[in-house]
Amino acid sequence: MCRILKWTLRIVAVLAIVAIGIGIWKRDEITRLMAVNSLFEPEHIVGNFSNMDAAFLHTPVPRGDRPVMPLPGGAQMTLPDGTEDWIETRAVTSLLVLHHGEVVHESYHLGTTPDDRRISWSVAKSFLSALMGIVVAEGDIASLDDPVTQYAPRLSGSAYDGATIRNVLQMTSGVRFDEDYLDYDSDINRMGRVLALGGTMDGFAAGLTERDAEPGKRWHYVSIDTHVLGMIIRGATGRDIPALLSEKIIAPLGLETAPYYITDGEGVAFVLGGLNLTTRDYARFGLMIEQNGQLGGRQVVPADWIAASTTPSAPTEPGQIGYGYQWWIPQGAEPGQFMARGIYGQYIYIDQGRDVVIVTTAADRAFREPGVNDANIAMFRQIADAL
Repeated sequence: MCRILKWTLRIVAVLAIVAIGIGIWKRDEITRLMAVNSLFEPEHIVGNFSNMDAAFLHTPVPRGDRPVMPLPGGAQMTLPDGTEDWIETRAVTSLLVLHHGEVVHESYHLGTTPDDRRISWSVAKSFLSALMGIVVAEGDIASLDDPVTQYAPRLSGSAYDGATIRNVLQMTSGVRFDEDYLDYDSDINRMGRVLALGGTMDGFAAGLTERDAEPGKRWHYVSIDTHVLGMIIRGATGRDIPALLSEKIIAPLGLETAPYYITDGEGVAFVLGGLNLTTRDYARFGLMIEQNGQLGGRQVVPADWIAASTTPSAPTEPGQIGYGYQWWIPQGAEPGQFMARGIYGQYIYIDQGRDVVIVTTAADRAFREPGVNDANIAMFRQIADAL
């Protein structure tokens, strides 16, 4: 009996040592997984959204050596009635309004500051769209109707085999992908765990083999389509996205602070939602887009790409919000009204007719509730009309 007890204690000790060793070996992965699981908790969400580099693998996007592009202050506007209640209800962390290129309102909330580099979530998709426009204009991609696999051969045999670049730009790839953020086992949450554990996003995309529709037949918003756009750009240019985005878009904008991307375990940028910038730097990007791709006398993105990508060309349901090439066009929009939008309340709202750019960052855990997006758009329109 004594001998059995000794052996039992030895086995327990060995298992404890092994567990400790695994814990040390996998410490970073475990930390990131825990970060994902607590990312949106009420007591942490605001701070997490300003400090994504503390929890995830990441890489800088160099700002270049150009001088900071001025954002001059204009006459400060009086915000419409109800704006303060909206800021509180929607957990807005920053609000910046540009009119004629001048800052007419800038405010920070819930303890955030102008120096916070806030996570963009799907606002990042519109940055990648702009980069795609440059890559196409420079001839690295011959046609938007080229097959995805021509530039991303790893996707041969996947659900993306047979889809065109235009299909993934418009979110009509047909790939089966569950984007339910509240379902632990959904594809979007499985993808988040791949990212947290240092897995490969390219491998995740290539592993998707089922379709809900033939490419081009049905609009279905799936974030993984944007990762595929990143694979296409990398394949076409032979360059990584952070370096290419830095050279073609970030450096010409003259940002105040170098952005960064969250990355997977292979160092591949999380292009569908992992870009982090300050609110003022989001505004510089928005101003460039609002001015048809031009900023500071320089054509950064081709004007014809801006026009095409912000036209509601995807086959969304009649009477519903429109979609172009990774840009949203609100229902009832006047010409030149469109937006970049990310989960939890991130927006760059553009009204070219009124020469207005509105940037909001937020930590709105109720962003999925019915009517929230419509209410946000209504507020942006009230702000633009008040100028």
